Amino acid sequence: MQRSDFRCFHRLRVRWAEVDMQKIVFNAHYLMYIDTAMSDYWRALALPYEAGMLALGGEMYVKQATLQYHASARLDDQLDVGLRCARMGNSSSLFQAGIFSADRLLVSGELVYVFADPATQTSKPMPPTLRSIFEDFEAGAAMVQLRSGDWHALGHDAACLRNAVFVREQGIAADLEVDALDASAQHVVAYNRLGQAVATGRLLPGVPAQDGIGRIGRLAVDRSVRSAQWGRQLLDALLEAARARGDRQVQLHAQCSAEGFYRRAGFAAEGAPWEEAGIDHILMTRRL
Repeated sequence: MQRSDFRCFHRLRVRWAEVDMQKIVFNAHYLMYIDTAMSDYWRALALPYEAGMLALGGEMYVKQATLQYHASARLDDQLDVGLRCARMGNSSSLFQAGIFSADRLLVSGELVYVFADPATQTSKPMPPTLRSIFEDFEAGAAMVQLRSGDWHALGHDAACLRNAVFVREQGIAADLEVDALDASAQHVVAYNRLGQAVATGRLLPGVPAQDGIGRIGRLAVDRSVRSAQWGRQLLDALLEAARARGDRQVQLHAQCSAEGFYRRAGFAAEGAPWEEAGIDHILMTRRL
């Protein structure tokens, strides 16, 4: 088993509570590491697990789990847990895991999941859509489709996602979240393989007094699939739309908690932070 066998990794650091009297990671914790990596696997598929399983009409249950120990992890080791779907049957799927320290394989494992009816916990055939998602991801295919359009075309999905993130999660007043600018903005929404919206943002029309300066806003990513590059893909699409219409620069009002995200995308902060809708913001710009 090699690192190159895996497309999806979860990185973690061994904590004090996970080390036993032999000063190595207690054997049972490796299963917890793999289960934690499974959450990252669903993020890599752009599938919010709860909403995804509801749409698919079932749940994934662990039927069998086996581990093979090759070497020990110790306190403060940085580990990378690789996960892949290696084989599928009628209702079952075999996931293989590799826990690495750098390129050294410490633990290998296999988990058999069964797709089942959540009410009876009896197996049922795996939906063809889920089967193709697993197959395509492991083959290197893209997991989201970006759609660009106006508010009439994308407004419903964009509004639902923004309401979940800005109103329910962050506590912003609903009457502040949707504004008159939506009608004239160009919107981009990222959809997963089930047609569920997982990220959205908008590019506002240019301001005559600020010729060549575009404004990006309302960037929101479904909470359960964050940190899987979907926000960055959507931001890149908005930047490309601004570049295509001739903008020389883009600006945005970033929440201060997201400043690092925008810096990594080439934005620079300007001026001092201010409060907007009860949240600290800062002006950030990027030349195109």
